[in-house]
Amino acid sequence: MKYQLSILTVFLLVINLQAQEVKKLTLQDALVYALENKADAKKAKLKVENSEYQIQEVRSRALPQISANGSLTYNPILQTNVIDGGSFGQPGTTIQAVFGQKWNSVGTLSLTQALFDQSVFTGLKAAKSTREFYQINEQLTEEQVIEAVANNYYQIYVLRQKLTLLENTFKTTEKARDIVKGQFENGLAKKIDLDRMNVRITNVTTQKQQIENLMQLQENTLKFFIGMPIATKLEFPNNDFKIRPVDLSAAPNPDSRTEIVLLKKQEELLNYQKKAALAGYYPTLSLAANYNYIGQGPEMPWFKKPTDGVYWSDFSSVTLNLRIPIFTGFGTKAKVSQADVELRTIREDIKDTQLAMDLDYKNANTQIVNSTITITNQKENMRLAEEILKNTNNNYLQGLASLTDLLDAENAATEAQNNYTSAILDYILAEIKLIKSKGELKSLLNN
Repeated sequence: MKYQLSILTVFLLVINLQAQEVKKLTLQDALVYALENKADAKKAKLKVENSEYQIQEVRSRALPQISANGSLTYNPILQTNVIDGGSFGQPGTTIQAVFGQKWNSVGTLSLTQALFDQSVFTGLKAAKSTREFYQINEQLTEEQVIEAVANNYYQIYVLRQKLTLLENTFKTTEKARDIVKGQFENGLAKKIDLDRMNVRITNVTTQKQQIENLMQLQENTLKFFIGMPIATKLEFPNNDFKIRPVDLSAAPNPDSRTEIVLLKKQEELLNYQKKAALAGYYPTLSLAANYNYIGQGPEMPWFKKPTDGVYWSDFSSVTLNLRIPIFTGFGTKAKVSQADVELRTIREDIKDTQLAMDLDYKNANTQIVNSTITITNQKENMRLAEEILKNTNNNYLQGLASLTDLLDAENAATEAQNNYTSAILDYILAEIKLIKSKGELKSLLNN
């Protein structure tokens, strides 16, 4: 029992250490991890693998089909046939004859080969396009994973910036509270001033806790998006975000976007589907051959010889089958019409997607311009708010400003820094959308 408890203790300790392992995660690390571990990315790869088996399945229809069959039949009552006795030299009479044997067993080896079948040829071309479709779909899935992970990662970055700001605000406010507390104890400040400072500290502490909770939730969401165990502890590098110059002059070519390429490949597949339906109007030609070995007798023929009344013989045939469709009840015409409607539908989807991409690019362009202006303004506003706070704090210590002025200056500085951080997030998200509109999301793997 002690030995088992020791093993269990070690096992739980190992699990606990694994759960407490800290993993440093950059954006590139998160993206690479997601592409290797996220279920969506894995399933996209499996679809590509499955397309190879689909090609093999269609190709098999063009190859010879060989099968072996066997049967053992027992006839308790043999059929009696009535024939004209004239065939046996007894004109004017009727003869009742029993044909067949109580037992017979047949072994058959069959071969069929399609010589001409338009649907098979079309299916082979469609199967190859299906493989390309899933390869493009894999690329699109990877881009979607990259976009989701990047957006989530930068959300955490902004929350960390806000948390740092609150921590600095807490330290500043705590120092101010201690000064007010000392003044109160020396009879130089009112109790209401000390209470207001304590309320301010409580509010900042609450905001810190809220941001920490949001960060934990956002980190858990990021782990889900990259396929990482939720128990993993993450550490993020302290990198300051810098606005990079973005070329807004050249509009992207929507035809290069993976979404459009995928839709056009789907259109190609629907064209093959229409051709497969049209193949219903074509004749088909096939070759069939079989070889049979039969044993018959009054008892089960297996392992029996003519001396036992069982006789074995073989026979074979070769058949050329030609099928010419003449009237199918308009079924083929209906299939062709359905395929045509699906083709027209996908073409509308392509137009709508191109329009949506143009909208995304224009909106991202506008957002980047606006965010750049906002960041410039908020950066200057933040500098002024910090300067005002510094002057107000000095004036308060010298008795030239009231506590209300000090708290208002702190709130203004905090609000200015939060606005600046939010503007940075807006810029980052707009930049990701712009990169997506250019079909360059994978470039984030190298930044």
